[in-house]
Amino acid sequence: MDLEALRTATLGFVETHKEWTPLIAGALAFCESVAFLSLLVPATVILLGIGALVGAADIAFWPVVAAAAVGAALGDWLSYEFGFLYKEGARRMWPMRRYPEMVARGEAFLHRWGAAAVALGRFFGPARAVVPLIAGIFGVDRLPFQVANVLSAIVWAFVLLAPGAGLLSYVQG
Repeated sequence: MDLEALRTATLGFVETHKEWTPLIAGALAFCESVAFLSLLVPATVILLGIGALVGAADIAFWPVVAAAAVGAALGDWLSYEFGFLYKEGARRMWPMRRYPEMVARGEAFLHRWGAAAVALGRFFGPARAVVPLIAGIFGVDRLPFQVANVLSAIVWAFVLLAPGAGLLSYVQG
């Protein structure tokens, strides 16, 4: 199945089964945030489409945002724990070993910004899933990591879904 077919099928399912929208958004955000899954699942494009469906199909906005935020935070947490557990061994696993330049950029980013790199990295495609893994490898303290993780997941979910959902209509009412 190609990416366009996956996107079309997912959005069609969401439109038909509106009650599943929060769960689907959470699962997609999780996949987008896990270091290895993010390479396989075109979640950002689908989540943008879900945002548009929320606005057009009378789907409750805040449960979808909450589910996407939880999914994103859990995905980053899993990537962090994987890095924390495997340390340098994580660098030798696929896909990390195939993209050493991406790992080096993520490492430099983390060294420069510390735990704030987790929050900043969430908004930059490839860094979104790599920075939490690298934070785990380098043993960034869990509390600052989780604070940056959870707060940025909430903002990211809102920013991703709100434009399509009609930001003004939700802020006003």
